[in-house]
Amino acid sequence: MKSRLIALLIASALAVTLAACGDSAKQAADKSAAATKDAADKAAAATKDAADKAAAATKESADKAAAATSDAASKAADATKDAASKAADATKDAATKASDAVKDANTKAADSMAPKK
Repeated sequence: MKSRLIALLIASALAVTLAACGDSAKQAADKSAAATKDAADKAAAATKDAADKAAAATKESADKAAAATSDAASKAADATKDAASKAADATKDAATKASDAVKDANTKAADSMAPKK
């Protein structure tokens, strides 16, 4: 019973307050709605701006990574060419030395087999 009476008194006080405020409560609600809409619009714009900046940063990072990969591949190809050239030169040098050694050995062998005078 007491709780019903308290609820009735609270409801009456609320009704009197709302009646006394009249249009000012409606205006306050309208201002609040406008402020909420404005805040939501600003938040959406900030979110879009942040997403655009993130996309631009991602693209820039991807471009830099692609350039670095291309540069590394080019350097690796150049190093491979250089190594192949050095290996070919070393092979030629070794073949020349081996050929010279065979000629020298054949000459010495021929000299040692020749009759001594």
